[in-house]
Amino acid sequence: MVSRTRTARYARRRKRRMDAVEHDLSPYEWAALQHEWGGCAYCGATGSALQRDCVLPISRGGRYTLDNVVPACGRCNASKCNDEVTGWLRRKRLDERAFLVRQAEIRIALTAAAPGSITD
Repeated sequence: MVSRTRTARYARRRKRRMDAVEHDLSPYEWAALQHEWGGCAYCGATGSALQRDCVLPISRGGRYTLDNVVPACGRCNASKCNDEVTGWLRRKRLDERAFLVRQAEIRIALTAAAPGSITD
């Protein structure tokens, strides 16, 4: 019997979206991202478990890649949900420019640090 609760429907929909795209973020890249950000990419919170958050949500065509994933605290990740990142940052009164500049710097640093091995 198929569960018809809202949560179950959402989980099935998310699984279909996740299975439909190729994710290529390696465990090494995820660890490097967490190290470089040093906390939540949005609010800077440290000391709590960080979650993978897609800058462009999976529901809007994003996927888990080095260019699209940032570490986020549970509070920011839940709040952002599947919103577009710049609009969400403005609504939360967070520094949109600082986030975008830092994301670009980290992406450049990680791809330049170990060309060829970062994606292994």
